[in-house]
Amino acid sequence: MGQLTAGERQLSVVILIALVIIGIAMAAAGRFDPLGIHGVVVLLCSGVLLARLLSSLFEPEPHPERLSKYYDDPIKVGIVFTMIWAVFGMFVGVWAAAQLAWPSLNFDTSWTSFGRIRPAHTTGVIFGFGGNALIATSFHVVQRTSRARLADQFSPWFVLFGYNLFCLVAVTGYLMGVTQSKEYAEAEWYADLWLVIVWVTYFVLYIRTLARRKEPHIYVANWYYMAFILVVAMLHIVNNIAIPISLSHAKSYTVWPGVQDAMVQWWYGHNAVAFFLTAGFLAMLYYYLPKRADRPIFSYRLSILSFWGITFFYMWVGSHHLHYTALPHWVQNLGMTFSVMLLVPSWASAGNALLTLNGAWHKVRDDATLRFMFIAAIFYGLSTFEGSFLAIRPVNSLSHYTDWTVGHVHAGVLGWVAMITFGALYTLVPSLWRRERMYSSMLVEAHFWLALAGTLIYIFAMWNSGIIQGLMWRTYTAQNTLTYSFIDSLVAMYPYYIARTFGGLLFLIGAIIGSYNIWMTARGAPASRTEQDLPVVDGPVSPVTPAE
Repeated sequence: MGQLTAGERQLSVVILIALVIIGIAMAAAGRFDPLGIHGVVVLLCSGVLLARLLSSLFEPEPHPERLSKYYDDPIKVGIVFTMIWAVFGMFVGVWAAAQLAWPSLNFDTSWTSFGRIRPAHTTGVIFGFGGNALIATSFHVVQRTSRARLADQFSPWFVLFGYNLFCLVAVTGYLMGVTQSKEYAEAEWYADLWLVIVWVTYFVLYIRTLARRKEPHIYVANWYYMAFILVVAMLHIVNNIAIPISLSHAKSYTVWPGVQDAMVQWWYGHNAVAFFLTAGFLAMLYYYLPKRADRPIFSYRLSILSFWGITFFYMWVGSHHLHYTALPHWVQNLGMTFSVMLLVPSWASAGNALLTLNGAWHKVRDDATLRFMFIAAIFYGLSTFEGSFLAIRPVNSLSHYTDWTVGHVHAGVLGWVAMITFGALYTLVPSLWRRERMYSSMLVEAHFWLALAGTLIYIFAMWNSGIIQGLMWRTYTAQNTLTYSFIDSLVAMYPYYIARTFGGLLFLIGAIIGSYNIWMTARGAPASRTEQDLPVVDGPVSPVTPAE
């Protein structure tokens, strides 16, 4: 709080008072509806922050010297939020996986049923863990590659706390049964409106910071971050256009009818994979991998070509989720064709990352942090190949609606998204807190092997169970009747569901170890000597260094 100017504190107080009033209004209007509970959540969160701000409202103005340093406080808080959501989301995921093997683990209550905790898991991991990691690292990367401080001090905090308020409202809503029933977009209308405000602020902050850059060149990581922020905003708004039944109820109905709703939903759903779970994390890869390996990107030109290929091709592939449905055949063909074409720019990025490690393979052997990023690039190439393969209609007829798709998704989320995130955080945390290294390199090593073992067990279990499911569902007798009932396929899945739970548990234990390691690193003593890492305030523009 001491870093904020008097004007920024006053603006923060005004915003929080407005949120308190909104929370009271929601609680009063929705007193017989889940909307009222969310009003209380908004009231409590904004009230706590307001009390903290009021206690320091009249503190002295911060020293002007702060403007000569990067603004890293929001990044540190973002890392804390990242790891909190990681542990929460992965714990709920293990719980949901265990329910498939042992259904009694729902304890015969509605709020812990699989249908409610499953979206809490996906939102907690994708948006809570992944989203906070993207926001925190984007604040770090845009400052270092621009050699400029964030454009202001209020907006980063508004984005960070506003985004986590959205995640909290969304997850608590799912446990109460509040959902739009749209994959990766289950949050209801009032949460969606709030996220639009937060996300537009995020985009404006990012653009303003780039406009203040002291480097003439915009490094490729920033292109990926900008694509992630801009396209996610567009997807979110179009997919979530809905009409609430009243302003005092949480329930709403989408404006999109029938097959158009399905088409818009999967245009959103797969592009959430493209621009939330791919573009943003490729930005991490293109910055933190060269930094950790101390090697320049193998081909900067290839990284730009990959960016435009991914940006153009990915936009059209969502309809491959709707093969053999009422969607027009030509739209299905469009999605299938672009899915296969997408393999080229995707593998270009994966290959670019791996070739960057030429001359640094000894570091991969000895450095678990760099090994996280190496394995992430491997899984990125693997999951993009698998995605293109599964989009082909004859293959899709076997794989769709089976656990094969679940295995594919988790190869991407665990093997690619989580691995590159942990590698980036282990690179970022010591420099951010001015430490010589992570608290324990042995814990980083243990985290790596737990994460890798958990991922492999999980995806191999799901690949096997998915193929068995698909084959059992399409096996006919000589009388042209189904050989196996649906219950028979469930019985065949039982050992794979146990293996899936065990793999997820290993990954969760690794995340807990990583959280402890980060916490102890932050608490450690600062390094006796640290390199100067300062923005350019005045003076001539310095040349760009790709690895920077």
